Amino acid sequence: MQIKPLYDRVLLKRIEPQEEIRGGIIIPDTAKEKPQEAEVVSVGDGKLDEDGKRVPMTVKKGDRVLIGKYSGTDIKIDDDEYTIVREDEILAIIEK
Repeated sequence: MQIKPLYDRVLLKRIEPQEEIRGGIIIPDTAKEKPQEAEVVSVGDGKLDEDGKRVPMTVKKGDRVLIGKYSGTDIKIDDDEYTIVREDEILAIIEK
C-alpha cells in the first residue's frame, strides 16, 4: 500500500534507538519515550502560498529528521507504525 500525504504533510517512520542495558535494568516498552529521530517515507506536494503558487518541500524521501516527542499524528498501517507531521513540525534534517 502506498500513502501520499497531502499539501505540506510528511509521512515518517520513527527510528528506534539502539537499546542500551545499564546495570542489568531493562525498561519496559510502556515506560520508554518516543524516539525523536525518524526517516521520511513520503512527502506531499507542498502548500500553496498567497499567490496560489506551490512552495516546494525542503525534505525528501529517505531523509533522516528530528521531530518533537509528541509531534504529529500516529497511525498504524499493515502492522507498521507511522507518524504524519506538517513540514514545519520537523526540527532538523540529520546529515551524515
